[in-house]
Amino acid sequence: MKSSHRRHKSGILLPISALPSRYGIGSLGKEAYRFIDFLSATGQRYWQILPPHPTAYGDSPYQTPSSMAGNPYFIDLGLLAQEGLLSREELEENIDTGCRIDYGKLFSERYKTLRLAHSRFQGGASYAAFLRKNERWLFPYALFMALKVHYDYAPWTAWESEHRDFLLALEGARYFDAEMSFWYFLQYCFFKEWKALRAYAREKGVAMIGDMPIYVAHDSVEVWSNPSLFQLDEEGYPTAVAGCPPDAFSPRGQLWGNPLYRWDVMAEDGFGWWCDRVGQAFSLFDLLRIDHFRGFAGYFSIPYGKVDAREGEWHTAPGKALFDAIRSRFPRAKIIAEDLGHITPDVRELLAYTGFPGMKVLQFAFDCDESEYLPRNFESKNCVVYTASHDSPCTASWLRTLSAEAKARLRRECPHRKGQNRVYDLIELALRSPANLAIIPMQDYLTLPDEKGRMNIPSSREGNWTFRLSPRYNTKALREKIRALTERCGRI
Repeated sequence: MKSSHRRHKSGILLPISALPSRYGIGSLGKEAYRFIDFLSATGQRYWQILPPHPTAYGDSPYQTPSSMAGNPYFIDLGLLAQEGLLSREELEENIDTGCRIDYGKLFSERYKTLRLAHSRFQGGASYAAFLRKNERWLFPYALFMALKVHYDYAPWTAWESEHRDFLLALEGARYFDAEMSFWYFLQYCFFKEWKALRAYAREKGVAMIGDMPIYVAHDSVEVWSNPSLFQLDEEGYPTAVAGCPPDAFSPRGQLWGNPLYRWDVMAEDGFGWWCDRVGQAFSLFDLLRIDHFRGFAGYFSIPYGKVDAREGEWHTAPGKALFDAIRSRFPRAKIIAEDLGHITPDVRELLAYTGFPGMKVLQFAFDCDESEYLPRNFESKNCVVYTASHDSPCTASWLRTLSAEAKARLRRECPHRKGQNRVYDLIELALRSPANLAIIPMQDYLTLPDEKGRMNIPSSREGNWTFRLSPRYNTKALREKIRALTERCGRI
């Protein structure tokens, strides 16, 4: 399998949630268009985001109640007002320009506003067409969310038996028609706004890179409606969950808690569930980054109920057969493999088999001279280089934590340009690397420290995913600085 990515281009990583907004969280409104203009002006050809799906407990976009639905928080209130669905006074009630996202406030207040908009919505031909086109995933999602509301957002395993069982719940779905219509409306708004935004990005020469988590949350419509695809007991609880083994950074490992797949069952219909999921992703994005790629070669299984990952063990996954099925259905699919973490020969073999570009994160590059993350050691141009990821420190803070040995290696490997700070030196190292694509987190272009820009600290439960970009970021000086650097490094 050969990659068909455009050669030697660059882009910026910034979640939709982090866009500036008057209403507490980034949206698909004018600030998203403004950011596309910023990308175009600075010579960037790609905008990479995090998963755009609904969030739940913990606020992580990697733990979603639906891997097919869009996040209702991203629906732009200003656009709803332009359609006559909200008043100016109702917009003002939602103003929140705090420096961090307050998910608790959003949960308690945003849906009230969206329900007001829904109460004034008249539908129409485009709405009816949307419902027909997306019925396969939209009906189960709307029913799931209607039942979540009915049970005060309790997990589906706590529902009455008539609703815990998906097939039984279908028999009584008509009693929830009114509530389901609200969730239909939200998805219609999200996808309509996304379609318009993506069309604008294409006009500006900017491609969208999405992000697909390998796993879904246990409390999700996918697990509730397809329990046979997951390793569950008769009551619907996982028998084993996902995570990572202990290492130097995490002596107890990482316990993610997602239910694991029954790969044998998924293979019976040619991985149809996965193909549907990938197809939905490519209706939204031009490229797709698949998280935790190593889990498609072998996955770490932790017995359910354990307090950490130390008793987990590895099992083989059918990566080649899965990606053959995906490639057969989507022959032009452009996929980036997040091949970080515990990389073993079977993972490298799978990456080579697919031809997908892997990831090179420069923050991992300075522990030894032979590091595969050092640009001079890249074995192929078929990769995507980053200064940092959404899980790592901001580069400005990372630089302050280096050992004396790592600092010395950084000085040797990363030349310093007079008048340029060390964060930009590392950005330049990425842009000058052989990698076909370079993606830089927006926080690094702004040289933000962790206390202002950190997105996520793995294995921590508080304060993650709350970063908000200041509306003052878009200055002429910054645009010219980024464009000049991109031109100098030959990526325009």
